[in-house]
Amino acid sequence: MSKRVIIVGGVAGGASCAARLRRLDEQAKIFMYERGADVSFANCGLPYYLGGVITNRQKLLLATPERFRDWFNVEVRIHHEVLKIDREARTVDVRNTQTGETTTQSYDTLVLAPGAAPIRPSLPGVDLPGVFTIRNLTDIDQVQNWIAQREAERAVVIGGGYIGLEMTENLIHRGLDVTLFEMLDQVMPPMDPEMVVAAHEVLRARGVDLQLSNSVTAISEGPEETLKVIDRASQSHFADLVIMAVGVRPDVGLARDAGLQIGHTGGIRVDDQMRTSDPAIFAVGDAVEVRDFVTAQPALIPLAGPANRQGRIAADVIAGRSSSFRGTQGTAVLGLFDLTLAMTGATEKTLKRLGTPYEVIHIHGNDHAGYYPGAHMMAIKLLFSPDDGRVLGAQVTGRAGVDKRIDVIAMAIQKGATVFDLEETELCYAPQYGSAKDPVNMAGFVASNILRGDVVPADWDHWYARRDAGEPLPVVLDVRTPEEFAADAVPDAINIPLGELRARLDELPRDGELWVHCGIGQRAYYACRILQQHGYRVRNLAGGLKTFKLKNGM
Repeated sequence: MSKRVIIVGGVAGGASCAARLRRLDEQAKIFMYERGADVSFANCGLPYYLGGVITNRQKLLLATPERFRDWFNVEVRIHHEVLKIDREARTVDVRNTQTGETTTQSYDTLVLAPGAAPIRPSLPGVDLPGVFTIRNLTDIDQVQNWIAQREAERAVVIGGGYIGLEMTENLIHRGLDVTLFEMLDQVMPPMDPEMVVAAHEVLRARGVDLQLSNSVTAISEGPEETLKVIDRASQSHFADLVIMAVGVRPDVGLARDAGLQIGHTGGIRVDDQMRTSDPAIFAVGDAVEVRDFVTAQPALIPLAGPANRQGRIAADVIAGRSSSFRGTQGTAVLGLFDLTLAMTGATEKTLKRLGTPYEVIHIHGNDHAGYYPGAHMMAIKLLFSPDDGRVLGAQVTGRAGVDKRIDVIAMAIQKGATVFDLEETELCYAPQYGSAKDPVNMAGFVASNILRGDVVPADWDHWYARRDAGEPLPVVLDVRTPEEFAADAVPDAINIPLGELRARLDELPRDGELWVHCGIGQRAYYACRILQQHGYRVRNLAGGLKTFKLKNGM
């Protein structure tokens, strides 16, 4: 007999599950209920529609109910909200949000894809007209209309994560003045602090009033139909609209009311086949708790790619195929004006929190051959196991070529590759696209040198920790040219250019440790090899002066 499958929610997880299941099972009766007006839309494109980068609203509609009916024989009912699950009877109560009519529908298999809801903090004034959260096309339409009708000139964005930054950029494109609040001391909280310094710089360069380590305590009505946003220092910021982008929370009310298990992170608990604690009910997308691929810890990672994969896997299992979800490593990318930030796998802050042993390197390399016009330098941070060199995570920031490098490293993590594999990775090369020694290879070389004992690393964090603790600092040797040293130097460093080092070894103390650096790390490595072979105890300061300045927020 044909299965009766009900899918609650569309967009990435639910829609991909419906389409995949139909391709695998022509006989199944598939129903999809979506409480909103659109069953499958590009929610990641919403800020760019606001900013005018995407001009045609229809382009954001990936599939309509009619297409699901005609192509996949899936019955889609928009404006229908599932209110209750009766697990024993295997039924759901569904309300038509336009008519108020409620019906009861039976299922053999139920798939939950309710997504995650924007967090609205309990602030005074958070429900005032002109205060928006962004979840769907209706939300962005309301913002568009508000800006047009009020001829808005000023906006406040609360939250410096993905949505907050994308909304900030696109409000700037619309010609608005923007104040951005982030309660932490950095935007992009998932990334490590030194990797987002460039984001702070580009935001300020574009005129954004960046309020780091600051939060909003209240919103009230201001003069002339404006909103008054009050920060924790009791300062007032006036705006024509406010965007709340402080994060999202898994929409688990339906699952919790049905008695399904909820994980420690607040997401619906599922196994690797996307089954909930009820074998007849699956859950996919932003509402589920997943396993971090690198750390094996439970996590909430609301990204479109994993949601699509989870929908496909649930469909495979429903259709009787063997399929399982590996977990997710949080591979993500953000474009911010002319800057790109990307990450995959574990961050340093995560590994520290979990007490996981790791090594870290910083390198700075061009997106393509330096002799070819238009090369831009990127910063790469690579984290790896000190035991076997397994790649644990990476972050890259730069103007070009960032996504390419993070994608390569993401696949390396998926395959359990090591830094020795990065050394040998064969990537395409022409001068306008890359280098014969790609930055990915260079990261592998630098990391492998550490594991082979060719160089002993030191991180600038160690230097700061010793300084802040009042402990004696090692001798810091700068091997750049005198001109470079005079222009910008680490406090109390001594300068011996690399080309003069062999002739001036007697100027260096042998009774202590030397910490060596240059501009980005290459010359310092050469110097370390010279000094080690002349009997000195040396460490190479990762990433050179450039990383020192990033660590210092410069």
